[in-house]
Amino acid sequence: MTTDNDAFTDSRRRPWHELPSSVRTGIEEVLGGAVAAATSQRGGFSDGLAARLRLADGRRAFAKAVDAEAAPGVAAFHRREVVVNGGLPLGAPVPRLLGSYDANGWVALVFEDVDGALPVQPWREGELVRVLDAMTDLSERLTPAPRLNSAVTSPRLGGWGRLVDSPRSLARLAVVAPDAAAGLDRHLALEERLPEAVVGETLAHGDLYPFNVLLTEERVVVVDWPHAWTGPAYADVVMLLGSVALDGIDPEPYAARHPLLRGVDPVMVDVLISAQAGFLLAAACSMDVSDPGTDPRLECAMKALGLASLRWLSLRPHRGPER
Repeated sequence: MTTDNDAFTDSRRRPWHELPSSVRTGIEEVLGGAVAAATSQRGGFSDGLAARLRLADGRRAFAKAVDAEAAPGVAAFHRREVVVNGGLPLGAPVPRLLGSYDANGWVALVFEDVDGALPVQPWREGELVRVLDAMTDLSERLTPAPRLNSAVTSPRLGGWGRLVDSPRSLARLAVVAPDAAAGLDRHLALEERLPEAVVGETLAHGDLYPFNVLLTEERVVVVDWPHAWTGPAYADVVMLLGSVALDGIDPEPYAARHPLLRGVDPVMVDVLISAQAGFLLAAACSMDVSDPGTDPRLECAMKALGLASLRWLSLRPHRGPER
């Protein structure tokens, strides 16, 4: 059976043996040993390699790599992730960066191997509660936000205004999300308050969906940090709960009892939910589906997650964007 969550299964991975020999050698030099076996990993949408590696001496690692000319956007994300991971504090539940390779037109990152698995989708109650509980510890470790040796990154939130400026995208929105198109004025009003809603001192992951979480027997590990930004401590919780709505589960009871959302102005939560949906739907509606470079799975996932956030917003008590 095909479900919305099938969109999270990636189809563009590149196996280890297809990497240029110079890139494979560069990764092995970072590891200080020869790779004996590589297993491609599912989940996520990045082009290129994403594989667990077993070295000849028995050690294990995880590597991802991309052709910077073929996928310059992904390469930029990889370079940003080197900077972010280098600034994360010791003890944070993230994979340790072992090194990177940036030469011959390729960018590669090498991490410690995390012996874990993605959360089962649709969400299981026990795993969901476990991940939500871990968000409190993560926010505490990342407040105040560590200093990063890179330019400030804006959150990937908002997009309703961009939709209004593009008749083609707006027409697609009317097909993809007719209720959102009909209620566009409310979303535009909420988006006006986005600068207020993103104020904070916590380093947020910025892309906290199930495909960026690994569960081990003892830990909840959050991976893939190129979109990190500094904002409110609850931002990642709001983003994660959007994926809960994708499974037909009402996120509101989980939001109501989460410590990071306790005492938060509910209008600010509405702003973030709407802005999350706006970013996803604006991106999906602007994609050129006739372009062979467009990943249909990414477009499908963005639409599904955007619509899920809108469903959550519809379940919350209606509030205008009062000032």
